[in-house]
Amino acid sequence: MATRNKEKLQEIKEILKGLKLKILSLDDFPDAPYINENGKTFFENAAKKAIKIAKFFQGLTLGEDSGLCIDALLGAPGIYSSRFSGKNKDDLKNNQKVLKLLKGVPQKKRTASYVCAAALADKNGLISVLGGKCSGLIGMKMKGTYGFGYDPLFIVPHYNKTFAQLGPLVKHKISHRYRALRKIRPIVRKYF
Repeated sequence: MATRNKEKLQEIKEILKGLKLKILSLDDFPDAPYINENGKTFFENAAKKAIKIAKFFQGLTLGEDSGLCIDALLGAPGIYSSRFSGKNKDDLKNNQKVLKLLKGVPQKKRTASYVCAAALADKNGLISVLGGKCSGLIGMKMKGTYGFGYDPLFIVPHYNKTFAQLGPLVKHKISHRYRALRKIRPIVRKYF
């Protein structure tokens, strides 16, 4: 897994459970090369991560890039989701910035989508890049204690709860990441 994000890694391990894989992260390879996420899309960034780390690791690598796209903010934070609040970013600051930018926007106009791109590569290059999306609304305030990122703000209309309120048992069956990784599962099975 081309990531150092522990929450993301744990979520991916949960979603890919049952594949009988040993999933390692960049934390297992301290001398892994730095990846500059300068692509213009989630797909470009995911592919870049997968290819660069697969060449370094000489094995099958999953690169993943995901984020929140808010219609009222013209798609922002988008590919800048994790670093939306600037250099000293964190989840709370990112969520607070979204709430500040959406101040005065009524609930029905706070439509958004979580988007995920998942790329598989090995030492020979890119194998596949697939995506997943989950549509919802941005809440008026943060709710819930589960998850990470924008989960306390992202409301799933079917449940009328945020990802952070729903918890992993539900989130991991409907999320953008789940939808991308369920497409990746058969490719990983076939690869081995």
